[in-house]
Amino acid sequence: MSNLPKGGSFLFSQTNPQDIFTPEDFTLEHKMIYRMTTGFVTDSVLAQMNELEAKKEGLIRELLMAAGELGLNGADISEEYGGMEMDKISTTIIAECMGRSGSFAMTQGGQTGIGSMPIVMFGTPEQKKKYLPGIVTGEKVGAYALTEPGAGSDALSAKTRANLSPDGKHYILNGTKQFITNSAMADIFIVYAKIDGDKFTTFIVDGDSEGLSTGAEEHKMGIKGSSTRSVSFDDVKVPVENLLFEIGRGHVVAFNILNLGRYKLAANSLGNAKFALELSASYANERKQFGTPIANFGLIKEKLAEMAIKIYVMESMVYRTGGLLESMMHSLDTSGADGGQVAAKGIEEYALECSMNKVFATEALGYVVDEGVQIHGGYGFSSEYTIERLYRDARIYRIFEGTNEINRVLIPTTLLRRAAKGDLPLVETIAQLKEKIAGGSLAREGEAGLVQAAKDIFLLTMGAGLAKYGKDLPKHQEISGRLADLAIRAFAIESAWLRAQKAVANEGGVKTKLKLSMAMAYISATVGLLEYSAKETLTALAEGEELASLLENLQRVTQYKIRNTVALRQEIAAAVSEEGKYVV
Repeated sequence: MSNLPKGGSFLFSQTNPQDIFTPEDFTLEHKMIYRMTTGFVTDSVLAQMNELEAKKEGLIRELLMAAGELGLNGADISEEYGGMEMDKISTTIIAECMGRSGSFAMTQGGQTGIGSMPIVMFGTPEQKKKYLPGIVTGEKVGAYALTEPGAGSDALSAKTRANLSPDGKHYILNGTKQFITNSAMADIFIVYAKIDGDKFTTFIVDGDSEGLSTGAEEHKMGIKGSSTRSVSFDDVKVPVENLLFEIGRGHVVAFNILNLGRYKLAANSLGNAKFALELSASYANERKQFGTPIANFGLIKEKLAEMAIKIYVMESMVYRTGGLLESMMHSLDTSGADGGQVAAKGIEEYALECSMNKVFATEALGYVVDEGVQIHGGYGFSSEYTIERLYRDARIYRIFEGTNEINRVLIPTTLLRRAAKGDLPLVETIAQLKEKIAGGSLAREGEAGLVQAAKDIFLLTMGAGLAKYGKDLPKHQEISGRLADLAIRAFAIESAWLRAQKAVANEGGVKTKLKLSMAMAYISATVGLLEYSAKETLTALAEGEELASLLENLQRVTQYKIRNTVALRQEIAAAVSEEGKYVV
């Protein structure tokens, strides 16, 4: 682990392009998993989407069991309990491909992620043996019960109680959970409750427990094929052996599971966005106006290109992070009884990157499906066209697994906490940047220079935030949210550029021209946004001579020449139209 980059360290150092994982590094096995999962989604899920959306009786279980037969439910579960124990790139590929499956992605994600990973990572051998094999096959359905009517983002304020029975054999659960995926047919609930009203703890609750009941199905905007209900516990008896991990440490389980959930959701978003672009490019090629396909119109080209650029960037971020997680898993000894907890701790190292992926990818997906509807025109507003469903389904992505607002606040908070522990050189690097600016040594050349400029914009602005608010900075959410955006976009810019540079080095410039064009177009368009956001933030943090000095320093950091992004987008749009889908 000592040789691995620390979470968030990309902001304070340069990364060698050869050290990151990219989709171009897929092995033959990875490509086979990609084809198999996409085939399953197309042939088994999309072919029955109308029935799925109408909640046809038994279809969800049938599909889960079909996924189980292919090994898709057990990718993160060890062979000892019937799973496939795949590497993190393979599990990312599965999550990406499942993104195309609409509401089934939520059902299957609830099954393989938050509904089972608490047991995988924190369960005893007996708990794993009892529950995981059924999860793998799809014979048992898992659900995750954390959210409450009065406790959404503030999960630790949950009011569900658990009291030990007089005979010491059971915990008695009372309370209500809200918006629980898979709740209608769940056999296994991961439930969070407070023992004696104050010790936040995790339990495994059997779905057929006496006193457990579910409310009516929520009438949702999207993901209509998945079950979402409230779950009530009325003196539900939970055997003491079903207490998960340790009393009072439910937050450890919850937060570690959310890290992986956020990352997987970003991968889901990637697959969904590719599907939306595929539908839109095909439609633009077929739809004629004024005697020519609308794909030939400049403003439609702009849309197709920008959709593809955002997908390229999110793909670069997702698989770069997947590579970090896989390297982390390789560095750990998870063979012991506490192997799951060791793995969870390892994944936690990249909690920052998981949050960044979640925010960027879900918001990029929102953009892509919105433009997809626009390209379809009036037909995009019709439920006869798939893009209408994708538009509705995508909206929830920015809300669950921690709202994007919560994730934004977490980013500077995590950076400050790690810097205070000495894990990240935040204060030192800000001081070094000030010295460089004062010395005038800030030469910027090409996109590589702009990658560093993006980081410097963040550091300069973060330094001003720390100077004014110190450790209380996260309490000022308007500022911390903007700082998070600067950090996220710096990670996005660097990931896109490193991927292109690695491809050029390994394959040559001719074969990788499209990757370079996408990276350059994104960087050119984004640096100006970073500069404006920094100006806005600095103006809120300082005034008078101090502000003038900060803005002058910002100008020195952001000197750059803009590229002809219109021409780059025309090139990208032509490639997308020719293939009728996302292509790099």
